[in-house]
Amino acid sequence: MILGFSFRMAVSAGVLCAAGLLAVVPAAADVSGRAEPSAPAGPRASASHPSLLHRPGTHVRPRAGALRLPEVSALSWLVADARSGEVLAAHNAHRRLPPASTLKTLFALTVLPALPANIRHTVREEELRGVGAGSSLVGVAEGRTYRIADLWRGVFLNSGNDAVHVLAELNGGWRATARRMQAEARSLGAHDTRVLSPDGYDTPGQVSSAFDLAIFGRVGLRNPDFARYCATVEARFPGGGGWSYAIRNTNRLLSGTRGVKPYRGLIGIKNGYTSKAGSTLVAAARRDGRTLVVTVMNPQQGGGAAVYEEARSLLDWGFRSAARVEPVGSLETSRAPARPGATTLPAAAAAAVPDETGSAWTEAALIVGAVGLGAAVVVLVLRLPVRRSEGR
Repeated sequence: MILGFSFRMAVSAGVLCAAGLLAVVPAAADVSGRAEPSAPAGPRASASHPSLLHRPGTHVRPRAGALRLPEVSALSWLVADARSGEVLAAHNAHRRLPPASTLKTLFALTVLPALPANIRHTVREEELRGVGAGSSLVGVAEGRTYRIADLWRGVFLNSGNDAVHVLAELNGGWRATARRMQAEARSLGAHDTRVLSPDGYDTPGQVSSAFDLAIFGRVGLRNPDFARYCATVEARFPGGGGWSYAIRNTNRLLSGTRGVKPYRGLIGIKNGYTSKAGSTLVAAARRDGRTLVVTVMNPQQGGGAAVYEEARSLLDWGFRSAARVEPVGSLETSRAPARPGATTLPAAAAAAVPDETGSAWTEAALIVGAVGLGAAVVVLVLRLPVRRSEGR
């Protein structure tokens, strides 16, 4: 019989299977051990540079020739490249703070696509109910007819909460708009934001972060209407009877009012202020082919102009140092899972998640495949027909 040969072949196959398994297992163990155990979950700047953005404090990775960061008193701030999403430097990027009217960036992202700019609407009394005491207003009046574009200029230039209320009602109502804004934030990977009042009015529990606001500003610039409104310095607002009055953008880095010098290359976005939030600002500027987005939340020194001057110093630093720093994280949240306890990322984002996790599962699959292949070889060999040798 040639049974001895078949047995030796089966044993050889088993040995090869075991050897392959031993060769793969260390690789799988090595992959699963790559992640830094002390680093919180969050976006990675690159495979070799884990994100620092979920860690408290100031973070920057300077190379030779990079300038020192300016002194900034804000509770939270961030500087990012608008094209790549790379975060160049940040301080408490995910600290949850009241956003004030910078939340109107998310309102615009959510509602702009639903309301054509040229349609006309006559304002009803109930649409202006609930505007908070002390709110910034553009002067929307009951019974007066406006184009939707007029109302958006009221939102972006005068931060008019009255205009926000009317647009929200046209979008399905105040609460429905808040829910849609929340869903929009989650779809963008902005997991620090909780929306309760779409106009940004101080409401207990309403928060956002420098990271999330930078996302809203960056995405907003991709929408031509958003980009046009946020860059408008002056406009006319209907006053009734064919009369109109001038409104001017309250973003002083753009308009240059009240002692703040306009920033060269600024393309706008949105400022805000409430007694609880302090001063907040999302600003974007373009120079020499590079666009930067900066968020500054609640400066602790310097008065009302501090938010603009601190944004100015961060923009100056960013333009001079962008090519001389390694990123400390990314606004491209589809490259990493949400922070612990946050809502799950949308399917498109989840599909692009983690290299380490994906690699570990790939190695595990290789192990199972190696075992299965070896077993199949053994079974095949043992089932070969047994031939008897002819005696001689």
